Amino acid sequence: MYCSKCGAENTEGLQLCSACGWALASQLAEPTPDAKTSGLAITALVLGILSIFTFFLTALPAIIFGIIALVKIGKSSGKLKGIGLAIAGIATPAAALPIVSMLAAILLPALARTKTVAERLVCATNMKGLAMATRIYADDYDDKLPTADKWCDLLITYADVGENPFCCREQPEGSFSYALNKNITSMGVESDTVLFFETDGGRNAAGGPEMLATERHNGEGCNVAFVDGSVKFVKTKDLGSLKWVPETTKDD
Repeated sequence: MYCSKCGAENTEGLQLCSACGWALASQLAEPTPDAKTSGLAITALVLGILSIFTFFLTALPAIIFGIIALVKIGKSSGKLKGIGLAIAGIATPAAALPIVSMLAAILLPALARTKTVAERLVCATNMKGLAMATRIYADDYDDKLPTADKWCDLLITYADVGENPFCCREQPEGSFSYALNKNITSMGVESDTVLFFETDGGRNAAGGPEMLATERHNGEGCNVAFVDGSVKFVKTKDLGSLKWVPETTKDD
């Protein structure tokens, strides 16, 4: 007697293939009219289908239940049915694995990219809030910016800013991820002048382009806030075109 699955020859009377454990067809009695469907076969099929959506966590149980179901059906003398369900439960994980692997290869990079973009947006939102707080501070102090040596402290004290907006999500909580452009002291300059930028300088950091940090965004660039309150993610190749030194003021 030959196994229909692996082709191995087996002696007469065996119910399972001695090579692969497959139920031998000739030993499976025809189900009787009142035969019940094997609950194990149904379970195997359900687990096999679920394995597609659970990253194959239920694949092994599906195969085990399927094999047990085939054995019990074979020994039931026709009282149990569901051979097809059991076989489907065993085969589904194996058939779905290449498809799921292909989908994962397509979707994982997209998901990683989505996470990167989301982190940029959170960072940009932080900087926009700081720019607005700076405008509020300047309105109360004759259009003057917080002093470069303690601008974080002044915004926290006088503009009702908490410490969270100062921290990029890519850095440990409590870090200070942004710096003030040291070349401007008032809001009365060109709207496209840099106000804040990403850096690793720590609390009350102030400086110029030499302090720009792009590492937390995979070196692709960094967020920059401008005097007019707008925030833009500037690519690394375009950072050199930013305006750091104001050309005119309102008083001019």
